[in-house]
Amino acid sequence: MFRVAISSARASSKVRWSRCIQTQPHTLTESSMGMAMGMMGGKKEREEGDISSVFASLSGEASKPLPARFGELKEKIIGDEANQRALVESWSRLTKRLSEVAEEVDRKKQDCIPQVTYEEFTRSPSSNTIEAIKRSGSLIVKNVIERETAERWLKDIEKYIKDNPSVKGFPKDDKQVFELYWSKTQLIARSHPRSFQVQKSLLKLFSADEGDREVSLHVPLSYADRLRIRHPGDSQFSLGPHSDGGSVERWEDGTYRGVYKDILTGKWEKFDPWTIGGRVRANQNMYDGPGSCGVFRAFQGWTSLSSTGPNEGTLRVYPFIKELSAYVLLRPLFREKQSRATVTHDQYLSPSNWELDVNTPSTTFPGSPLARCQEYSDITHPHLQLGRSMVSMPRVEPGDQAWWHCDTIHAVEATHNGLGPSAVLYIPTVPLTLQNIRYIKDQRENFISGRPGPDFPGGVGESNFIGRGMETDIIGEEGRQAMGLKAFELDDKMSEGERLLRSKANEILGL
Repeated sequence: MFRVAISSARASSKVRWSRCIQTQPHTLTESSMGMAMGMMGGKKEREEGDISSVFASLSGEASKPLPARFGELKEKIIGDEANQRALVESWSRLTKRLSEVAEEVDRKKQDCIPQVTYEEFTRSPSSNTIEAIKRSGSLIVKNVIERETAERWLKDIEKYIKDNPSVKGFPKDDKQVFELYWSKTQLIARSHPRSFQVQKSLLKLFSADEGDREVSLHVPLSYADRLRIRHPGDSQFSLGPHSDGGSVERWEDGTYRGVYKDILTGKWEKFDPWTIGGRVRANQNMYDGPGSCGVFRAFQGWTSLSSTGPNEGTLRVYPFIKELSAYVLLRPLFREKQSRATVTHDQYLSPSNWELDVNTPSTTFPGSPLARCQEYSDITHPHLQLGRSMVSMPRVEPGDQAWWHCDTIHAVEATHNGLGPSAVLYIPTVPLTLQNIRYIKDQRENFISGRPGPDFPGGVGESNFIGRGMETDIIGEEGRQAMGLKAFELDDKMSEGERLLRSKANEILGL
């Protein structure tokens, strides 16, 4: 009887969702607007705005000192004398290695970024390809979507924007990064079977503990993000080096900090960026500011809708994932002895010019503002030599995809010197976890009402837009499942952890 009751409730829930989405209006009345607000799962809706609110550098926010507790946190991380010695020795080895990395990137440029075809990556990538991807932390997957299809997507997006001139974007006087999430094109692109296959292959690069009941590396979810159509000559969307997944949370949250245990105990060479571990349980969003993210994204990525190469407004990355992860975590623990104004460049970067920030530790965590992304510069993180070690992505064609590890430092070229648009759809790789599925549940409510997802600036969004996407625009059962509109399948061939996770996800979704 108990099983029958659950089955009946799930069936009823499916009917309600289907009817709700199929009959959703393209105009939001006052009463339905209140209803939509009630469907946000109790999560506070963010203020209206655009992508500039995410980054201190774009918003013009001045650097603010962190509270006193961060000095105590730093002292705790640095630890006893044994760990201090290990950290100092590790710092010396790491800074030497970073100098070698800068030389290599400066020499190889785009050759530091692995490129692989869709067929090879999703079927049988060579061990050399996998090794190159894991060393770099970024890659290009070629020919994921047919060129003609991707070019049509760009035209459809441009028409959607033209039909809905009230759309918000950055910069306000020449919109290029659009607050769009629910166009038909985006729904189709996110649910495209070939894109899902790429995401599954990306998740295979990670490892999880056997029987882990908190993550599935087999099921990608659908996270609604923005799109970009950068215009030739633009220099306003000059997004500097940054990484996602919070800022001070890497140190402040104990579980998140545990991901980097090897680094923080002086053994950075042993750190494995490809172990999921505590990432799925970490709190990467302790302050819920405009730059916070409510999901764990294993990879960030975009699908190109244009032919775009270096110096044409494309993405730039730091292509050595282990080394950059080690430096990011260790940097706040060390302070300079002599300023760069008093010594030569080499003397300034020398390990002998840096010491542990102990005894009376400062509260400084460079480039780590509360509630925003982690940002980097040659001032805050000098040993990275970002002017030499950030490399632009190789040329991509419509339908190619760019991907980068969740810890990767990335940026957007300062100026678009190309002749055509630099256009992409932002679509990350989001594995099934309990945290992520709770977000998908809230996102599903916003999809129904046409409002932005919970992570993004709020407001009525696309609720009144002409041609907004519907559930019928989502491709296939896998696409509907990734959006929380269809229950995850269960069978006895799955591991116990996988089966229990999917069952719990279905319960959370009410399916």
